[in-house]
Amino acid sequence: MNIFLPDGNSIELSDKATVLELAEKISKNLGKIAVAGEVNGNLVDLSYNLKDGEKVRIITNKDKEALGILRHSTAHLMAQAVKRLFPQAKVTIGPNIEDGFYYDFDIDRPFTPEDLASIEKEMEKISNENLEIKRKVLSKDDAVKLFESMGENYKVEIIKELEENEVSLYEQGDFVDLCRGPHLSSTGKIKFFKLLNVAGAYWRGDEKNKMLQRIYGTSWFKKEDLADYLNRLEEAKKRDHRKLGKELELFSTFDEIGSGLICWMPKGGRMRATIEDFWRKKHYENGYELLYTPHIGKSNLWQTSGHLDFYNENMYSPMDIEGQDYFIKPMNCPFHIMIYKSKTRSYRDLPLRWAELGTVYRYERSGVLHGLLRVRGFTQDDAHIVCAQDQIESEIREVLRFSLEMWKAFGFENIKGYIATRPEKSVGDESMWETATNSLTEAIKTSGIEFEVDEGGGAFYGPKIDLKVKDAIGREWQMTTIQFDFNLPERFDMSYVDKDGSHKRPFMVHRALLGSLERFFGVLIEHYAGAFPFWIAPVQIKILNISDAQNEYCRQLHDKLRAEGFRVELDLRNEKIGYKIREAQVEKVPHMIIIGNEEMEKNLVSVRLRNGENKNNLDFSDYISVLRELENSKATVLWR
Repeated sequence: MNIFLPDGNSIELSDKATVLELAEKISKNLGKIAVAGEVNGNLVDLSYNLKDGEKVRIITNKDKEALGILRHSTAHLMAQAVKRLFPQAKVTIGPNIEDGFYYDFDIDRPFTPEDLASIEKEMEKISNENLEIKRKVLSKDDAVKLFESMGENYKVEIIKELEENEVSLYEQGDFVDLCRGPHLSSTGKIKFFKLLNVAGAYWRGDEKNKMLQRIYGTSWFKKEDLADYLNRLEEAKKRDHRKLGKELELFSTFDEIGSGLICWMPKGGRMRATIEDFWRKKHYENGYELLYTPHIGKSNLWQTSGHLDFYNENMYSPMDIEGQDYFIKPMNCPFHIMIYKSKTRSYRDLPLRWAELGTVYRYERSGVLHGLLRVRGFTQDDAHIVCAQDQIESEIREVLRFSLEMWKAFGFENIKGYIATRPEKSVGDESMWETATNSLTEAIKTSGIEFEVDEGGGAFYGPKIDLKVKDAIGREWQMTTIQFDFNLPERFDMSYVDKDGSHKRPFMVHRALLGSLERFFGVLIEHYAGAFPFWIAPVQIKILNISDAQNEYCRQLHDKLRAEGFRVELDLRNEKIGYKIREAQVEKVPHMIIIGNEEMEKNLVSVRLRNGENKNNLDFSDYISVLRELENSKATVLWR
């Protein structure tokens, strides 16, 4: 039979040859590093028997799909180890996730750190046994009987819900699991892994179901990659925004107020105000008008928008006001649309760019709430662009330029785009989708941003671009979204009067640059580990005296700096100067002005930077010029 390779060339193989045999025929080295195959676009095991005319790509440990296969195989390895050590445990599901995997178990007691160490040791033992991992296909009925005989009721429940008449299983030694695959060919290929932690998780994510024990782990092809990842985890712990937010007194939550509801403390409030002022200034400069809309709206508004039909589980229960149901808003869009419809719009009015720092509320399960990154109340840096068809590409290009300008101002340089195109089920005619998708593609090409296309990954109401930024330790965060919407303009019957007097449906784009202030703030804290650039630091300057003799001069400097608009604090405590400097450094203050008798007598200032550098005996006006340059340039360095 003839098998076709990605380059179009073909290779002749004997009937029923496997993917592995194909890899070995291409080269012995390829056979050694092969992980799986892609046959006609579908991932398969190395043991898959090829058929004449199939197109095949060999997946090696260098391909992006390989880590997912390794981690899924490691989840099975872990489940096998758990079953050996805790035979009473019942297995549920164990997928690979970003940077790792997890597996949920039903067991009568929580796993301890000592249990994890034992499980990891047993995993190493099974790896050394180098058990063959074999795929089997059974009828649905036979699979149910098999797992019933094993007492694995969760697997039985999953199988009974499948529509297929046949299911695939994977077997390695004394362990068998329900799985679509593919997997590595043997347990011996799983060498570099680490179990990380245990968490509670409800079966199927439903709080009404039983609480399971979820073990998280990670797995890599190379020892050094595992070590690098574990080092990144340690660094991430140090940068945890929840820990730093508390230490730096930026924000807090209170059980008395409610989970996922953020209280901004004075220092966090200063920083947030600085970011909001910059955001507003930039939006005015870039041709936006700012809107303010209510926090609640009548039920018929949300019925028209479709939220009550499609988003109801994320909305909070209505409140009765004079016999009418009102809902607290989960989104700002319907309010902006009503403002658009407040009068007849002409083609001369377009494009309209309307932005709002609008606070919205969405129901999130308590188990997924996470500091500032996953909350129940948050402020979106929301905007809607309403434009005609011939304005789309230039508007998208402008949004991308604006996004990059904003992200670079905050010190993020590594940015990647992801275009999500039309899914199978969607609204809007094909020509609108094509126009919108082409405009996104051409605009992102022009921007110079590296990007990938997610075919069929768009929402049902329109294609979109997501921008992901990498932080200081290489983690990728999805932040900016530029989303077309063909649904709401239709539902609200939006229109404008064109040049020929006809009424036409405008194009509408949802746009969030920072995503939400809460989530952005969390990412910003972790990116800088709390040591913010001078222009956004909650306290920019701290003035420290060496003795009480300098108190009055320190107060004069404080008043002058505050009058210049800088965020400055005084520390005139009767403490040693070394202690006060160390405390200011723990607080991550960028500049510390140290005032002794010499500085006071000569009307000078000496400045100690957060990184330990000293700038001594400076003229005050020259120092102000340095501070202005740091603010205006949005510099990430401490001195100019």
